[in-house]
Amino acid sequence: MRLLSCPRSAYRAAQMSPPAASSATSHSAPRLLGDQPQGGSVLSFYSTKGSPRPPRIGRAEGVYLWDADGRRYLDATAGAVVANIGHGNPHVLAAMQAQAARVSFAYPRFFESEHNVALADRVCALAGPGFDRAFFVSGGSEANEAAIKLARQYAVVTGQASRWKVISRNPSYHGSTLGALAVTGDEHTSSIYGPMVRTMPKVPAPLSYRLPEGESVESHAMACADALERTIEQEGPESVLAFILEPIGGLSTGTVVSPPAYFERVRRICDRHGVLVIYDEIMSGAGRTGKFLAAHHWLAARPDIVTLAKGLAAGYTPLGCVLVPDRIVDAVAGSGGFVHGHTYFTNPLSCAVANAVMDEVERLDLVTRARERGESLRRRLEALAQRSPLVGDVRGLGLLAAIEIVADKGTRRALPAAFNAPARLTVHGLRHGIALYNRRANLGAFGDFQMITPPLTISELELDELVERLERSLDDLAAEAARAKLA
Repeated sequence: MRLLSCPRSAYRAAQMSPPAASSATSHSAPRLLGDQPQGGSVLSFYSTKGSPRPPRIGRAEGVYLWDADGRRYLDATAGAVVANIGHGNPHVLAAMQAQAARVSFAYPRFFESEHNVALADRVCALAGPGFDRAFFVSGGSEANEAAIKLARQYAVVTGQASRWKVISRNPSYHGSTLGALAVTGDEHTSSIYGPMVRTMPKVPAPLSYRLPEGESVESHAMACADALERTIEQEGPESVLAFILEPIGGLSTGTVVSPPAYFERVRRICDRHGVLVIYDEIMSGAGRTGKFLAAHHWLAARPDIVTLAKGLAAGYTPLGCVLVPDRIVDAVAGSGGFVHGHTYFTNPLSCAVANAVMDEVERLDLVTRARERGESLRRRLEALAQRSPLVGDVRGLGLLAAIEIVADKGTRRALPAAFNAPARLTVHGLRHGIALYNRRANLGAFGDFQMITPPLTISELELDELVERLERSLDDLAAEAARAKLA
């Protein structure tokens, strides 16, 4: 996925803003990509030489980040929707140190890890009936890749080898490995990597802000479900293995939440045709929506497989997970075992760290807090939308929220794609002490969204601060758009 760079003046402006705290180490001189003959910033892969480098991170605690010059930023998106329990949690850091002192790596085919077993027991219990086994990997792309491969091997060993097609939605995002990209609905990414993969069938995602003429949110969602059935029939039901979807959209749709009837109809369609349902809960899982799984909001439409990452280990270690029923695992294991794995899958250090993260999720009752703080955040964002000329929509569930940025709220007209409103908002945000993650899907073809996904530990006062800093950033963006005669 292309990372869109910010204009040079952006980071320079952020660097010129007054520091929030003093620091013994100064990095006030301009720092540009390519200013070292070798090594240097990873952003050299994303922006041209001479582009400004972002602030250098110094430390983090709770919902705040400090750069090396002492400037403080409220982490309004938990990094990349990752830091669910906040930064610098002492219980997790102690568990990390203790496990590293004991053993940091042991290959799981040779040695069982107590923390792997404990984490699997815990996550499966939290996920509930039908999610009997957990396969741990190193991130979301790996989790989705493993889920697709496990589904395929299950079909092969149960006499359904003709099933190999995985239908997904457009737009969507399921990861950056080639298998995950094959089921990602992003035409820009496909234009680059498409020839290297066997691109899978796509059906429309049920968007909720810009609707086809004459459609309501509910009728459009039902039409999208019907499109799934038509696609299965056109492709040949005997060839369709699975349908993968984000139950609550991520950056590809800006946290779209579909009506319950959509999920129920999808479940019935897939049951009718023998198609597995895979929920990609890389962002929505681990408590962020006010339930441990987003799937728990629609109990009548339970998926067959769920993938988790991000908040599961909350940024303290790379970790992802595939939750699967016994019937799939037993069939695959009985055929000789899963033909898949990675060097670092199920490693004891990452599992120990994730167990400590789950300790904090339970101790602080963060799933309940995500629901309560999510309601508070939504009220604040809806009030902000009334004041801001740019905020056309507020949506999401729990602390998985987003705003849609528009040029005209009456017509719902988007700002020009070339303006790249999310990247510009990130720039203004840094100047106002708020860190806003953005990754623009489909080059903005489906609109411009800004995720608002703070750590689940955020307080009411910190929510006030978040919205106040966000509003100042939006005001600057609106002024910039007005100067350019774009809004």
